[in-house]
Amino acid sequence: MAKQYFLGIDTSTTSSKALLIDQEGKVVAVASSPHTLQTPKPLWSEQDPREWWEAVSASIQQVLTESGVGPERVAAVGLTGQMHGLVLLDEAGQVLRPAILWNDQRTQAECDEIHARIGKERFIQITGNVALTGFTAPKILWVQNNEPQVYAKGRHVLLPKDYIRLKLTGEYAMDKADGAGTVLFDLKSRNWSVEVLEKLGIDRSWMPPTFEGPEFTGGVTPEAAAATGLKEGTPVAAGGGDQAAGAVGVGAVEPGIVGLTVGTSGVVFATTPSALIEPEGRLHAFCHAVPGMWHFMGVMLSAAGSLQWYRDTLAPTMSFDDLLKEAESVPAGSEGLQFLPYLSGERTPHPDPLARGAFVGLTIRHGRGHMTRAVLEGVSFGLKDSFTLIQNAGLGTITQVRGSGGGTKGALWRQILASVLDAELVTVNTTEGGAYGAALLAGVGAGAWSDVPSACKAAIKITGSTTPDPAQVEAYRKSYPLYRELYPALKSSFDKMR
Repeated sequence: MAKQYFLGIDTSTTSSKALLIDQEGKVVAVASSPHTLQTPKPLWSEQDPREWWEAVSASIQQVLTESGVGPERVAAVGLTGQMHGLVLLDEAGQVLRPAILWNDQRTQAECDEIHARIGKERFIQITGNVALTGFTAPKILWVQNNEPQVYAKGRHVLLPKDYIRLKLTGEYAMDKADGAGTVLFDLKSRNWSVEVLEKLGIDRSWMPPTFEGPEFTGGVTPEAAAATGLKEGTPVAAGGGDQAAGAVGVGAVEPGIVGLTVGTSGVVFATTPSALIEPEGRLHAFCHAVPGMWHFMGVMLSAAGSLQWYRDTLAPTMSFDDLLKEAESVPAGSEGLQFLPYLSGERTPHPDPLARGAFVGLTIRHGRGHMTRAVLEGVSFGLKDSFTLIQNAGLGTITQVRGSGGGTKGALWRQILASVLDAELVTVNTTEGGAYGAALLAGVGAGAWSDVPSACKAAIKITGSTTPDPAQVEAYRKSYPLYRELYPALKSSFDKMR
């Protein structure tokens, strides 16, 4: 039997990536084509979905050409991409307006309207979340309130990767992980909430059928085959939003194993065996791309971005390696110096756009090494806030943390993270995130692996491990409560600084 290959497609904010893996999970080829971003007004963030399709088509063609793999050997395609974006289509499937993206901030009035119509506590109990400007539901209401002529023509709501699915297969469909991220889902039943849709005046027929991550949702059409080079009829799996697919890509698919991404922003991703909800909605609670699983997600806005700002502002001529070397000799706790990493406001656990960054506790004794280490520790404490919420919401013991992103590349920061979180921090052999997870989901759908955990065990290998340092654990046990006291103490001052 000829070797099989699986294609993962990731339509992110910046580009569309195509990634081809073989049936052992080895990456064979990767290609990426860029997108442009439009900000026609302050706080607005939009893209033209038709540009995504052009980028996806180019990336698929490039991967097939560079790999030399014939299209008949691509057994299945999996999809992932930026979450929450609104793609509004008419009866014929034509785009009615530019997609409103996850990072668009125009919809605060609509978020307040959602809470008023449904009741904030009731909304949290149904969807697992509070209404935030990033989510899809308030974007639909914004079009309803501000562009009634456009809204009147609307017949279909899709998310970014699902527009790519429509172009590939001609089918309207969505996976359950991304569906939950619209906050129009009943989290427990893993499908659309009739109550939420009715109270928001959104027609149920606009919302597509939903599928578990590995399930097939259609096959490549003749038109899409001509545009991409794929074989007509190639099955396309449901896939998952970028965070759920990224968790599959690092093997965070079982309770107790947590995914930790330390990029510009920071994400803590924890698989849950049931639809757990943080009572105040301080954590995102969504369905997982793994069938029958859910997840918690905590997001901090300036993780490695805090270190980038610090270096660029205070030590622009130094390399990161030299900067971090100075911090190695500073004891855990930075001799009382604390850093608040709220340089861009915050999401978890403080959903506060007015939160600000700060160094607190500076003395004449502190030097640059202390400040550098305080930045690393402050970001680590911010991530621990999400871990603490996840554990208190019922997840239980966290046995292993799977790290990814630029912030986990340095040994010093890995050690600080492991000690602050008091958990083993491991790195893995996969670095392609969501696209890799989408390809694994396609492989499961095609029968290459029996289920998602089996696929992850076969394809993903641990490449390094950092265990907590007992002395550091004790030091951080004492300094973390001080960190926790700072935001409440400074919040009124932050509000006055707006």
